[in-house]
Amino acid sequence: MSTQVRVATPAVLPDGARSRRAVRLTAVFTGLVVGLVVLTLVSIGLGQLSMPPDQVLVSLLHRIGLWGPSTLSQTQEDALWIIRLPRVVLALAVGAALATGGALMQGIFGNPLAEPGVIGVSAGAAVGACTVIVLGLDFLGEWTVVAVAFAGAVAATAIAYSTARQGGRTEVVTLILTGVAVNAVCGAAIALLTFLGDTSSREEIVFWQLGSLNGTRWQHVLAVAPVVLIGVVVSLFAARPLDLIALGDRPARHLGVDVERLRQRIVVLVAILTGAAVAFCGSIAFVGLVVPHLLRMLIGPGHRALLPGSALGGGVLLLAADLGARTIVPYADLPIGMLTALVGGPFFFYLIRRSRRAGGWV
Repeated sequence: MSTQVRVATPAVLPDGARSRRAVRLTAVFTGLVVGLVVLTLVSIGLGQLSMPPDQVLVSLLHRIGLWGPSTLSQTQEDALWIIRLPRVVLALAVGAALATGGALMQGIFGNPLAEPGVIGVSAGAAVGACTVIVLGLDFLGEWTVVAVAFAGAVAATAIAYSTARQGGRTEVVTLILTGVAVNAVCGAAIALLTFLGDTSSREEIVFWQLGSLNGTRWQHVLAVAPVVLIGVVVSLFAARPLDLIALGDRPARHLGVDVERLRQRIVVLVAILTGAAVAFCGSIAFVGLVVPHLLRMLIGPGHRALLPGSALGGGVLLLAADLGARTIVPYADLPIGMLTALVGGPFFFYLIRRSRRAGGWV
């Protein structure tokens, strides 16, 4: 019994269609950039201590020497630079990492339902974090959970990939099934650790798994942002090979793509990107699944535009989710992973039905 997945492949377009696609690309990227700027200013300004967006912009421009003195009070300045801005930047970085990882996974698997969690990245990170919480490990201070969660993410991915690899090759279906097994084992480990922990540990485990950016500081941003920036840039070099793999493994090999080596490098890159993201903010669902799929519907399957578009779209989505997490309930900080799941789940159902009515995946 075999399963065949319909995947769109880049096509050679006539001049008129190419022109329309260029206009659509420009419109989408312009909208993403404008949305990112507006959401950044609004997100920084909204909260218990309100700051008008124009004054936020003046303060930001003043800090880099492009405008006159800031009109914010010292308390507002401290809130902006110490609390709000680090959280906004980390939201952008984490969203970009998750969405880029999703686009890479969908490209390398040839399946629009793929996302980083398929190979056990998030589950491995959760096992690492739960282990630290239950055992009370503290060998790196406040960085212990982050370090062990990242190690767990990479370890789970390595186990899934090495188990699926046979005879120097890795079949996509085998890797997906191995990822399902790794996720199941990690889920059992999390359940066991939750059972063994005390009430405080259980609450912390639940909160970590729901995802949050609360308590973000600049040192967290400085740890995550360079990894994400380098990872997104490196991913762009895989754009053309991923387009060729969309034709199938065999045609891609005939066109000079080392499919196995590319798949191995993409899996490692996704593990690093996603591991760095979830290690700092916990599990956040659907960003890596919905954003690349939606962008593929808007701008087409070509990875040269899809990868940077996914990075921007993921940042915008997570920033909007974090804004909602901070402001929907007064004086409360909702788990951001819960919001992305509540919104992303129904939206993805809509995408599935829309794609089936259109005759297949976009």
